[in-house]
Amino acid sequence: MDPFRLQNILNEELRTFAIKDYCPNGLQVQGRSEIKKIVTGVTASQALIDAAIEREADAVLVHHGYFWKGESPVLTHMKGQRIAALMKHQINLLAYHLPLDIHPTLGNNAQLAALLGIELRRGLEPWDKNSVAMVGELTQPIKGEQLAERIEHVLGRRPLHIQGHQHEIKKIGLCTGGGQSFLSLAAEQGVDAFISGEISEQTTHIAREMEVDFFAAGHHATERYGVKALGEWLSEKYQLEVCFVDIDNPV
Repeated sequence: MDPFRLQNILNEELRTFAIKDYCPNGLQVQGRSEIKKIVTGVTASQALIDAAIEREADAVLVHHGYFWKGESPVLTHMKGQRIAALMKHQINLLAYHLPLDIHPTLGNNAQLAALLGIELRRGLEPWDKNSVAMVGELTQPIKGEQLAERIEHVLGRRPLHIQGHQHEIKKIGLCTGGGQSFLSLAAEQGVDAFISGEISEQTTHIAREMEVDFFAAGHHATERYGVKALGEWLSEKYQLEVCFVDIDNPV
């Protein structure tokens, strides 16, 4: 498949035209003209690129790519070395950030919610039809410690749990990655708990004072599943060879 055709397919499925982002979504580095084998992963790190080279992949598809707003545009040091490796081996790089977070079935939020048994109901930001954070519910209410254990079982790592109250959890706010800033808004909307990847110093105080249990489950760990699902979708629908490579990251 031609890389620009692949980009068009992904742009249409992920509705990139409708979403403002902090980076370009789509084809970021052009490689060889025929894509048959794709390596997917969370971040276009050197380790993932090396894995793609070892597997003789034609493309790398990630959630965290390059060229973020506000960063230096020069191709030196780490970024220069990464891009040089891609170009030397003619590997295409495609990256999708917010469009992959919010996709209703393949997105990071949707995939994590499904794994945790959370049925998503709506966006957390009622004024934004493309809300990054979501609100959902558990079928049966559970205690905070039980939810922590469920998260650990699914993600393979113990979340940092800030207990905000003593009652059971049913209504849950969710935003994978660095979504801790949505906690106050979620609390105002009456959630019992909020799950994200990261935590900030003030998050602890907000959770305790607004009586919401908060779970920091890891930026990388909460965002493994969107790009993995997207790759599997491509494989099934377009008969491409796709391999998900999980480069471990404790954050």
